[in-house]
Amino acid sequence: MTEVRAYEPADIPAMVEIWNEVVEDGIAFPHEDALDLQSGTAFFAEQTHCGVAVADGEVIGLYILHPNNIGRCGHIANASYAVGSAARGKGAGRLLVEDSLAQGRAHGFRVMQFNAVVASNAGARHLYEKLGFVQLGTIPGGFRMPDGSYADICPYYHEL
Repeated sequence: MTEVRAYEPADIPAMVEIWNEVVEDGIAFPHEDALDLQSGTAFFAEQTHCGVAVADGEVIGLYILHPNNIGRCGHIANASYAVGSAARGKGAGRLLVEDSLAQGRAHGFRVMQFNAVVASNAGARHLYEKLGFVQLGTIPGGFRMPDGSYADICPYYHEL
């Protein structure tokens, strides 16, 4: 059984490993630089909230939640999700997204906005739409793929 809870310092090595796996794949996150234990500790600490998916005592996924913007747009949240490759397709992503929506509300956000969902990330897009996210349009060539080609991105939002 998989559960989602707030991260703890002991989770950081597994979180860094999972995060880096997605970064190194280069097909979903805009980040290009891997985290190490020190930078990962700082990165996760600066988020509004981080949740981890845990199965059989192992961290198998995570999300980060933070404001999408500042000031007059500070009520809009943004989140990123990462599930380790061995655990994908088993429902952890859905649990992470659902928890991030609940945590977004709990932290006073009014909207969740995703700025750069890669159009080819069909699994994520299907999940977001199933959970009530609305696609705002398409930005042609908004994401640089590892091979140097450009893929479209699809912004999404969900009222909280």
